[in-house]
Amino acid sequence: MLRVWILLLAVLSEGCAVSRQKMTRSEPDPAPSVVQIKPAADTIPDPQPSTAAPVVYPESLAEISDGSPLQQVSAESKPEDESIPQEFVAAPHLPPLPDQNFAPSQQGLVLEAVINSVYASYPLLEAAVYSRDVAAGQQLSSMGEFDHKFKAGSENQPMGYYQTYRQHVGLIKPLYQGGEAFAGYRIGRGSFEPWYLNRQTNEGGELKAGFSVPLAKNRDIDQRRAALWRATYGVDVVEPEIQAQLIDFVQQGSYAYWDWVAAGAKLVIADRILKLAEDRTERIRSQVENGFLDPPELTDNLRLVAERRGKRALAERKLQQTAVKLSLFYRDANGDPVIPGPEQVPRFPELEQIDEAQVALDASRALEQRPEIYTLDLIRRQLDIDYSEAENECLPAVDLLMAGSQDMGYPSSYRNYKGPFELDAHLLVEVPLERRKARGKMQSVGGKISQLNAKRKLTEEKIIAEVESAYAGLIGAYKQAQQAGQAVGYAEDLARRERRNFEEGLSDLLKVTLREQYAFESAEKAVDAKLLYFKEQADYRAALAEDQL
Repeated sequence: MLRVWILLLAVLSEGCAVSRQKMTRSEPDPAPSVVQIKPAADTIPDPQPSTAAPVVYPESLAEISDGSPLQQVSAESKPEDESIPQEFVAAPHLPPLPDQNFAPSQQGLVLEAVINSVYASYPLLEAAVYSRDVAAGQQLSSMGEFDHKFKAGSENQPMGYYQTYRQHVGLIKPLYQGGEAFAGYRIGRGSFEPWYLNRQTNEGGELKAGFSVPLAKNRDIDQRRAALWRATYGVDVVEPEIQAQLIDFVQQGSYAYWDWVAAGAKLVIADRILKLAEDRTERIRSQVENGFLDPPELTDNLRLVAERRGKRALAERKLQQTAVKLSLFYRDANGDPVIPGPEQVPRFPELEQIDEAQVALDASRALEQRPEIYTLDLIRRQLDIDYSEAENECLPAVDLLMAGSQDMGYPSSYRNYKGPFELDAHLLVEVPLERRKARGKMQSVGGKISQLNAKRKLTEEKIIAEVESAYAGLIGAYKQAQQAGQAVGYAEDLARRERRNFEEGLSDLLKVTLREQYAFESAEKAVDAKLLYFKEQADYRAALAEDQL
């Protein structure tokens, strides 16, 4: 026996090992020990021969700070004192830094592509969708209360003055309308006590079938049906919860997209103001060499160039950081994050003003589409079930039981008292007199319904307020962007006049620098105003609950 158990454990262990091998084979093959950092779809390099030299790990971050894209790292070249895990998570490729004189694309990445990516492959949305399986499983579990139940038993008394042997099998089916139906077979052998002769059967055993039905309590609703109905509404409640998360994810993705677009616009501004200082350098150098300007003027302009190069580097870093954040929402067909490159940065679209007359229509549409209202309605239906169940507890329990039985085979006694067909009819009544349990439950559920009604009223008012607030923010941001655009025009005009005066010797570098700085700040404020407008637009979309699966 010991050998058999050892052999069985060995077979089970081998089976587990095979399962682990299958699981390992389904994962990426780590044989080359190379981390593949996935590039964007439009920057995928041509495959390199397998004889290419591996890229070694840099000793510090300074070795890769020049902005060159790191595409693959060989694990074999890693120092021996550090360990590398055998499996890696594919990381998106970090695009190269944009060249100077960067300009947004006329046909870059659009917001709808990001939103479609959220719909298709955002991991948290996928996790939310799996809640449907959770709710469906709970519904299926509650339906198990109506499953057929098989019962069997063996009751024997082999020793004593009375030696009896009783076996029985049966099937019980709970009925959806209340009560249950049953059927079974039993056989009783031996010498029975005179007062237990009903346990004895004829030679062929006894067949029995019957049903029980409620006549008052549990007729229209009972605990099993109430649990099933609540679980059914629980399946419906999942949908507005998924929609609420989808609305939030689309809003976050829109924020990330417009932050990235704004970062590209600010890089354009940084490029422009840097080019002004650089173009002025040679002209000032020539004037200093000819004695028309003092040498400190050239030094001051070189300082200005270095300072503006630092601001451009900051704008580059901001563009890459926002692109990385956007990659959480922008994914490829496999669901992997894709960091958009600088060549995909679009221009800000034209600003559009919403008609004020549409706000009232949008508010009523939001009341129909917002998931919070639908969720509260479903919760109200669940509470109605609880209230009906409490009312059911107030009714008297009046149950009718009908059962018929027939023995078969040779009689167990000469009288054959088990031979005739038997029909039993029972009427069972049970009435709780005070009924405090039922009345207390009705009072409790009634209070919850009143709370829910008040909460629903406030939720409707909040939804209308959110729509109106989003509209007010959108209008305010639109006006702010219009005024910021005018301020940019004035500031740039003053800067151009000051530069012309400087070339004619009627001004100095300090005044030119201040005018250019004012124009730079005005341009950035105009970008921030546009960013605010499009974020308010994302808020307005979320307030209307336009996103649905």
